[in-house]
Amino acid sequence: MDIQAKVKEIIADQAMVDASDVTMDQTLEDLGIDSLGLVESIFAIEEAFDIQVPFNANEPEQSDFDISSVQSIVDGIKKLVAEQHA
Repeated sequence: MDIQAKVKEIIADQAMVDASDVTMDQTLEDLGIDSLGLVESIFAIEEAFDIQVPFNANEPEQSDFDISSVQSIVDGIKKLVAEQHA
């Protein structure tokens, strides 16, 4: 499974845009995704990759998961998938 493509697809669904319109340097805010959309995206990512994302929606700044851009999310997911399948 292409992690980057799948993450972009999930984020695009939340932003209600085409996946081809999502760039790696965009933030979720750029895409109009609010905190609820972020939580839904995290759930969808966890389900798609069968992983647990270390993200606390109540304290996002305390989370050990970088959501500053699409690229940082993809990098974080790749790391989690690699750790889980090691």
